[in-house]
Amino acid sequence: MKKQIYNIANRYGVDILGFGNIEQFVLPQYNELKTAISFAVRLSDSIMDHVVDKPTHEYFHIYRSANRLIDDLAFQIVLLLQKNGHKAIPIAASQSINTGGENSYRGLFSHRLAATRAGIGWIGKSNSIITFEYGPRVRLGTVLTNLEVEYDQPIEKSFCGDCNLCIERCPALALSGAEWFPGIPREEIVDVRACSNHMKDNYEAIGRGSVCGLCISHCPVGQERL
Repeated sequence: MKKQIYNIANRYGVDILGFGNIEQFVLPQYNELKTAISFAVRLSDSIMDHVVDKPTHEYFHIYRSANRLIDDLAFQIVLLLQKNGHKAIPIAASQSINTGGENSYRGLFSHRLAATRAGIGWIGKSNSIITFEYGPRVRLGTVLTNLEVEYDQPIEKSFCGDCNLCIERCPALALSGAEWFPGIPREEIVDVRACSNHMKDNYEAIGRGSVCGLCISHCPVGQERL
């Protein structure tokens, strides 16, 4: 099954793929799905290099295009797993669910958490996943399943060190500078309301105020490949 999943991912152009044990983080309503298949799709460096002071229309387009590809691939993996007798659900590439309260919006399951469990990368001071290969210039996809596999080694510490470029570049002043470790609440790293409000107030003409990307484009991790 692993080989077949890798084959599908390769056809979709996935750059990194891993399998993580999420038994301690499993969703109550899906308690049999203890494996996360996490994958990363690389964004265009030619586009990200031009996200300097504000997002661009090109960035918004590739952001949406990557989401469509990720959702299609996740569904293909689910179909493959089901045909072979396994249970699985795809996690939407970009979806906010109100979990209670005016500003309590989260995804059904954290793509970033799945990625750390699958050895894809760590969560940076920007609250973005940071891969060793491409830094944060990726979009993530996740499939939860009951498939039993040999898991990849999880990443359980930050490698950001003393770097604070994403904090300095954040126009919303939404980043606290806290260093990620497994279990740290998201709110201790980023003020998601400040981030969201800044995008809505300043970038309405670019992607309907739903993208920024400055913390991603300025991260130095992976830049040596350019």
